[in-house]
Amino acid sequence: MACAICEIRKEKRFCPAVHGRICPVCCGREREVTLDCPSSCEYLQQARRHERPRPMSQLDQESLFPKVEVRQSFIYQREPLIVGLSYGVAQVARADRSFHDRDAIAAITALAKKYQTLTGSGLYYETALASVPQQTIIAELEKMIAQYRELEQKHLGYSTLKDSEALEALVFLLRMAHGRTSGRPKSRAFLEALFAQFPEKSGVVAPAEAGSRLIVP
Repeated sequence: MACAICEIRKEKRFCPAVHGRICPVCCGREREVTLDCPSSCEYLQQARRHERPRPMSQLDQESLFPKVEVRQSFIYQREPLIVGLSYGVAQVARADRSFHDRDAIAAITALAKKYQTLTGSGLYYETALASVPQQTIIAELEKMIAQYRELEQKHLGYSTLKDSEALEALVFLLRMAHGRTSGRPKSRAFLEALFAQFPEKSGVVAPAEAGSRLIVP
């Protein structure tokens, strides 16, 4: 029988994205491009095991906020914030499986730009977002930053988190996202890496993996 996509080459593997059998060429060419591949697909899993991370040098350097230095000491000191932001993205994406890496990257970028502007001028400039998923992720990230400051206030009597540090945490998360994603339009490699970091138990994220994520050290 012919491939369900090209209808020319012989089908050799089942594709859960089209619920039919396709040829290896179409599988490799259309994977996470036109095909919304589920994470359970054995061919997607196999491809990821052999796929090399994208070199940062091949990316648009401006998209990585090159002027923002992410200090090693900062990563250690603000780890609860970084983990909380990561958990927030995972929580939103897990609730809606239509989200892709590019939605998360666009949302983190937009919020980082807001903090970059705030750090430089003290003013916020709202930027139009392309999609509802991006707005949802931004709202969750902003909530995580606010919760971190509230916990600092509760434990220390004041908040020490600066806007420049919130920017630093967002840029760290953004660079991690760029490093994880395949770059294909429908890639979910970054999001699924977060799902693995914050596993569900019986459909619910375990308390140890959720509520304690923003504990102030």
